Amino acid sequence: MWRITSRRCRARRNQNRVTRPTTLTEFAACLREFIRAASSQPDSHTAAPGRWAEAFEQLARALFGLQFAANEPFRRLCQARGVTPERFEHWSQIPAMPTSAFKVLEVTCLPPDARVSVFHSSGTTGQAPSRHFHCAESLAVYEASLLPWFARHLLPDAPERIRMLVLTPPAVQAPQSSLVHMFDTVFRAWAAPGSAFYGWVNQQGGWELDCARLIADLQAVCRQAEPVLLLGTAFNWVHLLDVLDFRQVRLELPPGTRLMETGGYKGRSRALARETLYRLLGDRLGVPPERIVCEYGMCELSSQAYDQVAAVPSPMSATSVVSPTPVPKRRFRFPPWARAMVISPETGLEVAESEAGLIRVYDLANVASVLAVQTEDLGVRRGDGFELMGRVPDAPVRGCSLLAEVAPA
Repeated sequence: MWRITSRRCRARRNQNRVTRPTTLTEFAACLREFIRAASSQPDSHTAAPGRWAEAFEQLARALFGLQFAANEPFRRLCQARGVTPERFEHWSQIPAMPTSAFKVLEVTCLPPDARVSVFHSSGTTGQAPSRHFHCAESLAVYEASLLPWFARHLLPDAPERIRMLVLTPPAVQAPQSSLVHMFDTVFRAWAAPGSAFYGWVNQQGGWELDCARLIADLQAVCRQAEPVLLLGTAFNWVHLLDVLDFRQVRLELPPGTRLMETGGYKGRSRALARETLYRLLGDRLGVPPERIVCEYGMCELSSQAYDQVAAVPSPMSATSVVSPTPVPKRRFRFPPWARAMVISPETGLEVAESEAGLIRVYDLANVASVLAVQTEDLGVRRGDGFELMGRVPDAPVRGCSLLAEVAPA
């Protein structure tokens, strides 16, 4: 059983006295050890959260105390709710900061001179973006959280390297995108020769896709036997599908190819139901739904949820067969160092199984901001995960009401 008192996590105030981490630096070290321990379990993506309940509770308590002291907007929210590090019983009682607060407040534990990076949300055009500040240490925790959970879902066959075709701009062109940072991190970790980014940023700051170069490279991949990993946003995939349809091109990518899609459309393309998007991707690229994985993440978080593990074809499989059946209802799950709850907006309590509500995330990897984030996304509770239903209508109004609790007097 992993405990916060493990040797590498000890912080001593008096000789031979073991205490909780007393700084965010000490906490980051504890968390990274926990991530290593949890990730080393082969069934960490299917194990019940109860296996890690004690460790999660200890870490959440420690981080809450540190963030309460260092993060002024978070402290105001907690005081308004009557919750302090000395006055709560369970991590689920820690107040959650609404994502709308990240648009107007500096929701951070970091002084200005410690901030080396800031991620902006990619919300609807014209809206003020959220801002999530990072230091070098919190970025290291972000990457420590990202890599094992990504590999468990997108690289279950554990290749040392795989050719990646990424439909976003590279990090040098979009340094404030948490999604691009995510793709850049996995690219550095596992990209084989021939991997490339196919997006670029235009003069207005919008993202464009070099479809001609991408299609040419996909056609070359089809002539080879090696599977590839495709990464992109939902609107990236719609743009590619539209060009493939216009050119009347159909591809059959090698068996074992897997594809990740993420994010909403945000007015950047026509919107498709997920079942329709996956059917079209199968028709045009030859990638069946069982090898298409959806990621749920946002700039306000440092951990990601995935809705399934990419299926690995059997050795007997000679071709990639597109499933004719509809995509089943999937459930998103966060890693053991994060928890998702579906909350009733009327009662503020967790809903019953199969009921809908607002998704709330407790993310221990959010070391330098807040561990509890209240999203504006609607979900249905499915066991220890959730089914994503989309954005809540009139979410900005709800967010503004919550901001009254964290605004300075």
